[in-house]
Amino acid sequence: MRKALTLTAVALTTSLALGGATTAFAAGTPTPAPSPTASTHPAASARVEVPSSPVKPGDAISVTVTAPAGSKNLAVSSAALGDVRLTPAKDGSWSGTATVADVKDGSYGVSLTGSAPDGTRLRATAQLTVHKGDAPKPPTPAPSTLRLSTDFGRPGDKVTVTVKTTAKDAYVKSAAFAGGRVDLKNDGHGTFTGTATVAKDVRTGYYGVDAFAGGKKFDTARFSTEAKGAPDVKPVPLKPSEHKTPKGSVNTGQAPADA
Repeated sequence: MRKALTLTAVALTTSLALGGATTAFAAGTPTPAPSPTASTHPAASARVEVPSSPVKPGDAISVTVTAPAGSKNLAVSSAALGDVRLTPAKDGSWSGTATVADVKDGSYGVSLTGSAPDGTRLRATAQLTVHKGDAPKPPTPAPSTLRLSTDFGRPGDKVTVTVKTTAKDAYVKSAAFAGGRVDLKNDGHGTFTGTATVAKDVRTGYYGVDAFAGGKKFDTARFSTEAKGAPDVKPVPLKPSEHKTPKGSVNTGQAPADA
């Protein structure tokens, strides 16, 4: 009986020991790792560079792109730039030239898009500042000039009028000229010429000749005139038959003969 109890106690002790060991083993077992998923590549690095200083419309600027070797479909676009064509360089970058568009002053985004060799989508941006600055002042046109071939005339005389101007038309006005106004013809190089005729009813004196270019008066020349008087009548010599012999002492200057 005592041996049986001893065996039973040993069996119970062994069972408890084994149970404790089993419990300890279960607590120390590592948690199984989850099944691995497909790996993804981080976005490949890319960069687009444009001038950092302000540019003006019409300027030709350089554009540089840095991207992984083998990248495809690289394109640069901006509202401030025209077409940008990229050319691969030996150092693995891409470069191109673009013309700044005629846009308002301000800061404009420049975008780069494309695909990396592993298919990753490439994106990069930069900022371009456009500043037109002060508009250049238009050149000051040369002053218009007036020249008369003579400053004196009589009724019926011809006077050549010359005006040099950048305007589209020119003419002169004067009460000394027949019709009052003389339109001038352009030679295509800014020289206008015409012929004025001194009026028949002009009076002796001084007249102003007003010159106009583009509809605006720019000069007045002084012109003097001399009206023609009655024409001089030359005496016509008498024929011999028309000569009359004077009679009487009053006409001949001789005393009458003695009676």
